[in-house]
Amino acid sequence: MKHLYQSVTTNRPVVVTRIPDGTPIELPTGTGAQVAQALGSSFTLLVQGQLVRLPGPDADAVGLTPPEGIEIPPDAGPEHVNDLVWQTLRTCYDPEIPVNIVELGLVYGCDIEPLDDKRMKVRIRMTLTAPGCGMGEVLANEVCDKVLALPSVGEATVDMVFDPPWDRSRMSEAAQLTLGL
Repeated sequence: MKHLYQSVTTNRPVVVTRIPDGTPIELPTGTGAQVAQALGSSFTLLVQGQLVRLPGPDADAVGLTPPEGIEIPPDAGPEHVNDLVWQTLRTCYDPEIPVNIVELGLVYGCDIEPLDDKRMKVRIRMTLTAPGCGMGEVLANEVCDKVLALPSVGEATVDMVFDPPWDRSRMSEAAQLTLGL
């Protein structure tokens, strides 16, 4: 359920990440905000003119429910890992842009290799819309955490690459339509 532009107030202190520099800040109890984006597994809030990212597990701090992730089939095994990884990547959103990182063209590749224990090692190469974006580490950690939570995945790494540099031509047609380009 989207909560766009809903007014919320913190009911407990909560640490959020300031956009776009990635600085963690604590919002005290009673801080008012508006939900600017509720996609993937986090929320983008507008607090006193500043965008911040609220992780889904802390949604209760503003009286919301964490956004849902992908549904994983109970029989998912190693042969399903590639599809599950790409589905998972589509649940990761740029906190300023209402388009997932796959449609934005930020994911350059995904390699999957078997480990000795029958689980898989996943290596994702991705970029950012701007090399100096302070949210890069936040996005990379979200991607890594979500991929590691998948069945049959034993290791996950995210490599940030900036060659070739990202530009609008990497976006899908659906992303361009969403953004009115």
